[in-house]
Amino acid sequence: MTEPDQVLAALDPEQREVATTLRGPVCVVAGAGTGKTRAITHRIAYGVASGVYAPAQVLAVTFTTRAAGEMRARLRGLGVDGVQVRTFHSAALRQARYFWPQVYGGALPELVGSKLSMVAEAASRCRLSTDSSQLRDLAGEIEWSKVSNVTPDSYAGLAASHGRDPAGLDHPTVARVFAAYEEVKRERDRIDMEDVLLCGAALLTADETVAATVRRQYRWFVVDEFQDVSPIQVALLDLWLGGRDDLCVVGDPMQTIYSFAGASADYLTDFAARHPGARRLELVRNYRSTPEVIAAANRVAHGPRGGSGSRGGSGPRGGSGTGAVVLRAQRTSGAAVRCAGHAHEIDEAEAVAGEIATLRDGGTALRDIAVLFRINAQSEAYEEALAARSIGYVVRGVERFFDRPEVRQAITLLRGAARAGEATGDLTADVRAVLSTMGWTGEPPSGSGAQRDRWESLQALVGLAEEYAASAAGAPVPDLTGLVAELERRAASQHAPVAEGVTLATLHAAKGLEWKHVFLVGMHEGTMPFVYAQTPAAIAEERRLFYVGVTRARDALHVSWSAARSPGSRGNRSASRFLDGIRPPDPDGAGRDRGSRSARGARGQRQVARCRTCGRPLSGAAERKIGRCDACPATYDEQLYERLRTWRTEQASAQSLPAYCVFTDATLTAIAETLPADHAALLRVPGVGKAKLDKYGADVIAICAGQPGRSAADDAVEEKGLRAPTGGA
Repeated sequence: MTEPDQVLAALDPEQREVATTLRGPVCVVAGAGTGKTRAITHRIAYGVASGVYAPAQVLAVTFTTRAAGEMRARLRGLGVDGVQVRTFHSAALRQARYFWPQVYGGALPELVGSKLSMVAEAASRCRLSTDSSQLRDLAGEIEWSKVSNVTPDSYAGLAASHGRDPAGLDHPTVARVFAAYEEVKRERDRIDMEDVLLCGAALLTADETVAATVRRQYRWFVVDEFQDVSPIQVALLDLWLGGRDDLCVVGDPMQTIYSFAGASADYLTDFAARHPGARRLELVRNYRSTPEVIAAANRVAHGPRGGSGSRGGSGPRGGSGTGAVVLRAQRTSGAAVRCAGHAHEIDEAEAVAGEIATLRDGGTALRDIAVLFRINAQSEAYEEALAARSIGYVVRGVERFFDRPEVRQAITLLRGAARAGEATGDLTADVRAVLSTMGWTGEPPSGSGAQRDRWESLQALVGLAEEYAASAAGAPVPDLTGLVAELERRAASQHAPVAEGVTLATLHAAKGLEWKHVFLVGMHEGTMPFVYAQTPAAIAEERRLFYVGVTRARDALHVSWSAARSPGSRGNRSASRFLDGIRPPDPDGAGRDRGSRSARGARGQRQVARCRTCGRPLSGAAERKIGRCDACPATYDEQLYERLRTWRTEQASAQSLPAYCVFTDATLTAIAETLPADHAALLRVPGVGKAKLDKYGADVIAICAGQPGRSAADDAVEEKGLRAPTGGA
């Protein structure tokens, strides 16, 4: 057995204090990258080596099987065998299977891996028609309810106060499906993963003999990631303890990012209130990241002065009021945090892919690079940009864009419509019509969850169609057949097998991981924080999610955002408010500093764009550019529109430009419908700026007035000063 002093030799002062504080209750607030797993495994090893702990009487609880495996391996390396290291579910299931026959007779009901089929049957019994994404949302609501000790009868009354907003469903309907789901389970003699915890708690509550047996077995408890515990997990832990206080919990309140699933950091931050006499210890030395990254992380967590190196306030919750620690970097200085704004998302993806190519060419392994984003739908642009450069990538935690069921189904339907000759000639309208059969609408569903994820994927396809139509404007006319071919090309290039690659992941999926180079992309208002984060609590959780992303970086952190979704769209998006204090006022030198609160406030006062025909609010860039909703008929003269297209083709050919670089189809449509009579009227047309007004304004106004515009050849002659004089010889 390892000697006690040997166990402590490799620890820093704070870790050593954790390791030698063997009797509880103890609350360890461990910042990101501060070696919390090292501290708690050495605490167990020191307790065993010093004779205080018997290995078989120690239960260490983690949240993932991966974390449990890592802890077991570290304990073995310290010469400690026999400690039980399990997840909450694993420990509860083991106890339930052993004691259930003794208390209730017969085996524990069969555990199901997925509840979706039973949720579908429950919805059917309630005469509710659902698709796969709505079923996943219902399953999520049931899971939240059960871990939060919310019953079907109490769900409708409690859901609103907890901010639950299942897309497309009212609370009483969810409650009815929840109740029906419980009936289906009972009829089939099945339990789900949440029932495992409930069954474990029920056995300990119902039978004192069972409770006494478990409490004799386990004397010392350690719980990792305590900021993520749910009410039912805390209740089960209290039953295991049985009033004893030999408990050590470890967590970081700044990494609470699963509140939507029932987690609450209150159990960590209020630990002393629940356990009088508890000691609070802090791990603050970060060994993962450079001082530059740590300074950014502290500013995110504690405000602009959080990176000063101070420990914060003297109270138990430090200076931020969140209970989080102020990290102290232990590594030598590295690269400055880079912040960059871009004109649109494609530009942003291309820039990020270009930087990754440079890193690769400089010898950086692709496995040491990650691109992290807020929502699944953001991955497609980066998949495409990386594939175009033959850079391998791995999508973690979510399916690759073209592997998603809704995307595969949509492409199948688009291919069928193309083969059936159902196209009208307006590509974007055709795509919207096809996707509407899958439930896509111009407005996103309320709330988040699977319904929102599905809509985001379909909306990304609408955006791809708009981009394809713009880039292929002119001859040949872009159509469904061409779009399907383009989508299949993208899918094929992005699905090439790779031995290693850049990690693409959502911020949620990145928790617990780290890379040398991290790119946080799409970090603009509306996405970070997410558009549906409206309450102070929701905004705070988005800030913590951003903090998690920042602290994944070891050597270099790159943060970027884009002013517009696609080329030609109005650039009215600003950098995330969470970058305040991190980025310079204008990081890219291009005047894209739109992040100030005053700028956001000015934009917030703009009126909603409405259809000039019916007055309905416009949705999507294409509708806003035309100034008319899709449901209203076009009002332009076909011959005028064709004259404008012919003129545009000549201009594009003479300048060796794609036609859409002169004016997009949507802009031409808006011009043809509004018939601008002067420069001021033309400038009000979306897609017409000062540069294009100066270059093309006279021609466009002349064509709208029924006069012939000058040809591109005339422009070329005039440019060279060779234009023949008018009038007589």
